[in-house]
Amino acid sequence: MRPLEPNKNKGNRDLATVVGASLILTLLSLVCLDSDLGAILGFGIAIVTVVVLVVRIAVKRPMLRAMRLLPLAGYLLISILFLTNYTLIRDHVRWLFLSNVYKNRVLALPAPAKSELKHAEWDGWGFAGSDTTVFLAFDPTNSLVETVNMRPPVRSRALPCDVVRVRRLEDKWYAILFYTDTYWGQGDCK
Repeated sequence: MRPLEPNKNKGNRDLATVVGASLILTLLSLVCLDSDLGAILGFGIAIVTVVVLVVRIAVKRPMLRAMRLLPLAGYLLISILFLTNYTLIRDHVRWLFLSNVYKNRVLALPAPAKSELKHAEWDGWGFAGSDTTVFLAFDPTNSLVETVNMRPPVRSRALPCDVVRVRRLEDKWYAILFYTDTYWGQGDCK
């Protein structure tokens, strides 16, 4: 009787399972976390995935190692690109999944002063009294469109003060990154 051959597709299933789980966890970190801890979590997931796959591949035959290291290297490269563009990706993924919630929240606000945009807190992070805030703003005239690619400090008559960045999420909807310890409507930002 011949011994049973190991399942040749098991390695491919393992790879697909680990990569799939990693991508799902990364997507959840983008949507659900309220801080940039998601970037660290996403990168950590990628590193753990790569280590698990390298260990798994290292015990295989040399030819299989070479064939499996190429997709692994691609996965690591994608993870590094993800980390370096985390805020851009996170803003757009959150907007894709949560835009209706935020739109309703902003549009339900009372009408602002004549020159002020309707806005709500979109994101924020900080440590030891240094807080950074990103606001979601509804700009019915799209006056902020000219500020989207500006280098900091970004100035606009539609904004109460200089800001770090204005990112367009959709027509008339913008994510505005304020300087650390600067908050819409407080201090010099009125």
